[in-house]
Amino acid sequence: MALTESDLLSAGDDGLVELFCTSPAGDIPRGPLEGTGIVRWGGSRLARPLARLVRTAVWRGKVFDPEGYLSNRMTAFDVLAVVAQVYKGPSLMDEQECVVIDYSKISLVARGVRDEMRQVGEGLYLGVVWLFGCRVGWFALRVPQVDRTLPGAGETRAE
Repeated sequence: MALTESDLLSAGDDGLVELFCTSPAGDIPRGPLEGTGIVRWGGSRLARPLARLVRTAVWRGKVFDPEGYLSNRMTAFDVLAVVAQVYKGPSLMDEQECVVIDYSKISLVARGVRDEMRQVGEGLYLGVVWLFGCRVGWFALRVPQVDRTLPGAGETRAE
C-alpha cells in the first residue's frame, strides 16, 4: 500500500520513528516540493489542524537546487528563505544514511537546526527536525503531481 501525507499525520511519533528507521535515504530531490509540518505530540486530532495552520501561515515546503543547496518556501506568498546545504550522511536517529539538510554553516536564522529525511514512498519523503541535537518535530515533503487532466500534461513531444 502506498503511503500518503495523511498516513504520516495519523502515524504518531512512535510510528514515524519506526517508519524513518526502516526507510532508505532515497535520492536527493530536485526542484520544489510541497511540505506538511507534523507535530510530535497530540495525535492526529491536533496534527491535521496544526499542519493546515503551518502550511497557510508559515512554511509551505522546500526548493532543492542541483548544486547541493535548498531554500524553504515561507508564508502564503511562497517567499524563498532560510538556505541550507544538502548532502547524504548518517542520521542522528540511527546512524544510517539519510538526506541531511544542514543549516549550521550558512543560515543565521536556523543555525541550530538540522533536518534529515528519508524516502518513504514514490515522491514522498519523511523528515525529522533537530534543534541543537534534540528531536523537535517531523515534516513530509512531496513531489508535486502533474495534473494529467490538462491537455498535453505529462506528454513528451517528438520533434
